Amino acid sequence: MTVTKTSEGPGRTDSKIQRRSWKLPIAFALVSLISGVLFIGFAEDAPTGFDLSTSTDLFRLPVIQLPALATGVIVTIVMALIAVGSAFVISQNRTVPTWIPILGAVVALAGFLTWAAADETLRVPELFAGALVLAVPLVFGALGGVISERAGVVNIAIEAQLLAGAFVSAVVGTITSSPFVGLLAAAVAGMLVSFLLSVFAIKYLVNQIIVGVVINVLVSGLTGFLYSQWLTESPEQLNNPEGFSVIAIPILSGIPLIGPVFFKQTFIVYLLYVIVAVVAFALYRTRWGLRLRAVGEHPKAADTVGINVKLTRFWNVALAGAIAGLGGAFITLSQTGQFGKDVTAGAGFIALAAVIFGRWDPIKATLAALLFGFASNLQNALSVVGSPVPSEFMLMLPYVVTIIAVAGLVGKSRPPAASGTPYIKG
Repeated sequence: MTVTKTSEGPGRTDSKIQRRSWKLPIAFALVSLISGVLFIGFAEDAPTGFDLSTSTDLFRLPVIQLPALATGVIVTIVMALIAVGSAFVISQNRTVPTWIPILGAVVALAGFLTWAAADETLRVPELFAGALVLAVPLVFGALGGVISERAGVVNIAIEAQLLAGAFVSAVVGTITSSPFVGLLAAAVAGMLVSFLLSVFAIKYLVNQIIVGVVINVLVSGLTGFLYSQWLTESPEQLNNPEGFSVIAIPILSGIPLIGPVFFKQTFIVYLLYVIVAVVAFALYRTRWGLRLRAVGEHPKAADTVGINVKLTRFWNVALAGAIAGLGGAFITLSQTGQFGKDVTAGAGFIALAAVIFGRWDPIKATLAALLFGFASNLQNALSVVGSPVPSEFMLMLPYVVTIIAVAGLVGKSRPPAASGTPYIKG
């Protein structure tokens, strides 16, 4: 930390404190060390193939072959250069450009995949498509978290909203034989859970963290009880919903690499594209977004200009719950095909980490959720090719990434100023 003093006029001295964060160079130095040990010391002298096309593409791309040992050497050198370069930039009291850590992450990932799948061929479109499927509930939950916290309410109950949406969509979808009705019911279920959060957090001013934790436990216990006492007794009548079928968009689905990942998906995924775009636009370009951010940053100022702070928070938390409920519907209507006890498996907490990682921005939170989905899908991809990486390590990888994000190792994250603070008029 450096301290510089500036004088403005006689007898006046201001202190300016500049804090240097050495997290980035230290992190890349550690990655460089680990890369040297794993990618060089334990590398096989064999190439790794990366197949970028599928049999249904309009045209095929060549399979890229990367030698495992040489790639490991290059990755180790690049990581060391980034560590030294970022340390130099920080020592000059300058900010490291965002593209540098992103480039480093991509290079490190390429090195890891090359090392882990040595002498095998990875099907890249299948890897990315699987990652997107696993990330969809996280994106829905993260968008709900962004909206709720932008309004000033910490949404710890994302897990409960996803779980309620998954349960109700399975039951209603089975009874009505319509996945669309089940999807709508999931949004209503997520909204009802949010109403419970809003009543205690906004009206009765109960600690938002405690309320969120209690709601998670409540919904988990309630859905688990109903599942064991109700759904397991009549699975064909209550837990056998008709799922959404895959819709391949003509021409676009045939584009190599991109097409099979983004344009050969179910209706819910295409709906997610629209919701992400609408939320990202509306949050910064509409009156709704301006009022939402106002009550989350400075509720007293918003109140003085005539905005009903509590009502605005209430309905936006409800909207957040509805969006998260759609993520729960995706799990049962497109992913698993039926509801199971605690089927969300902690996805709501990873979505909350994506909100923090994405710095309360819908686009960045979406990208963070995609990153977590990719980390989760790596286990499936590497197990297919017989990777030497222990399965236990791959299982914990998404949670390790979550801890790194929440710990702030990717940079400082400042939440909305009034997030978690109840507003008392007067």
